[in-house]
Amino acid sequence: MRHPFLAALCRALGALGVATLRYEFAYMEARQRRIDPPALLHARVREAVAAARAQELPLFAGGKSMGGRMTSQAQALEPLPGVRGIAFVGFPLHPAREPGVDRAGHLARVQVPMLFLQGTRDELADLELLRGVLRSLPLATLRAFDDADHSFHVRKKSGRTDAQVIAELAQAFAEWARRLT
Repeated sequence: MRHPFLAALCRALGALGVATLRYEFAYMEARQRRIDPPALLHARVREAVAAARAQELPLFAGGKSMGGRMTSQAQALEPLPGVRGIAFVGFPLHPAREPGVDRAGHLARVQVPMLFLQGTRDELADLELLRGVLRSLPLATLRAFDDADHSFHVRKKSGRTDAQVIAELAQAFAEWARRLT
């Protein structure tokens, strides 16, 4: 939750009037390498949603990479109270160099709008595979960021900076969320 990318994205969202709540999974708080089982990850997502819901603001959930995937899994298992939509900042569709769509199977059970913010060079989400998955999800929106990788870094030859991409991510989310509120 203290990663410079997430901190910068939260600042960019704040500049657009979007409040954020960051949290960590228990294994991260304990500084362990071994990832918690899905049930514990889903429980932490629910705790964070409950804390955010107490603020009585329009509520969207999601996260970066695995955080977004765990949020959507929790929503697919049992709707997250008050959540109007889920935003994925780099959905990890498959492991690097192992293209597949198995990690997307639960998305058909998510019954709220979904926003997929993806880099075109993301090694964890082949865009053609992701587009194929999203075609069957009427509540899904894809916004691709040219030349960005899974961490949303762009090469110098792109003519953009990482900070510009973060601003674009924030703007894309803010516009999508405003359409839904």
